[in-house]
Amino acid sequence: MAVVKVIELLGESEESWEDATRQVVAEATRTLHGVTSVYVKEFQATVENDKVKNFRVNAKVSFVLERK
Repeated sequence: MAVVKVIELLGESEESWEDATRQVVAEATRTLHGVTSVYVKEFQATVENDKVKNFRVNAKVSFVLERK
């Protein structure tokens, strides 16, 4: 039986919410093995000079714990 752990990460991109999500997964997989899913919990954006400057996501990343 597999045990799955969930961590919460924040990501930011000047491009899009999708890119911010990709950055979260890319960063998580640098140190975590067995990542199985990402759930985007919240979307945010910063505005500067009446234009969206940055897209932000609050994401939950799930990964399988490895047994020794």
